[in-house]
Amino acid sequence: MAQTDNVGRLARSMAFYSAYHRHPHNRLTHYFGVPTIVFAVMLGLSYIPVPLGGMQVSVALILMAVLAAYYVYLDPMIGGTLAALSVPFLMLADHVTTLPGQTAAIIGAVTFIGGWAVQLLGHKFEGNKPALTANLLQIFVAPLFLVAEAYFALGLRKDVEAQVERLVADGIGGPGALGLPAHQG
Repeated sequence: MAQTDNVGRLARSMAFYSAYHRHPHNRLTHYFGVPTIVFAVMLGLSYIPVPLGGMQVSVALILMAVLAAYYVYLDPMIGGTLAALSVPFLMLADHVTTLPGQTAAIIGAVTFIGGWAVQLLGHKFEGNKPALTANLLQIFVAPLFLVAEAYFALGLRKDVEAQVERLVADGIGGPGALGLPAHQG
C-alpha cells in the first residue's frame, strides 16, 4: 500500500506540470532550460551563508537538502536520483562563488536568462504559458518531472507514467482542464 501511496503522491505532483508540457519540443527544451535555471538559482543562493551547527552553510545547500528530502518522500528512486544529480550543481555553484565577483555575476546572469529563454522557446512550441504562471510552486516540480521523464523513456516507472497520463486526461489542471488544446502542431 505504501508504494501505491508514493506512486499517487508523485503522479499528483507531476500531473499539473505535465498538462503544460505535452509537446515533445517543449519537453526537450526543458532538459536544457531547467538545469540551467536550477544552477543559476543555486549560484545566487550559494552567496547567502547561514550559521548551522557551529558552521556556515549556504541557503542553496539548505534548500536542496529540503527539496531532496521531499523528492525522496514522493519517490525514493526518482527522488534519490534527483538528489544525487543535484550534488554536482551545488559543487559547481560553490566553485563559481570563488571566482571574481564580476565573472560570477556574468555566469549567473547568462545562465538564468539563457535558461528562461530556452524555456520560453519551448512554450512557444507548446502554445501555452509555463505552469508556474498558474502555480508558482511548479518551479520545484520541474526538475522532478525531468528525472521522471528520463525514467519513463528508459522503460522504468511505467506505473507512475500511466497514473500521470490518466490524471492529465481527467483534466486535473493545466490547459486541458480549461478546455484548451494540450498543444498545437
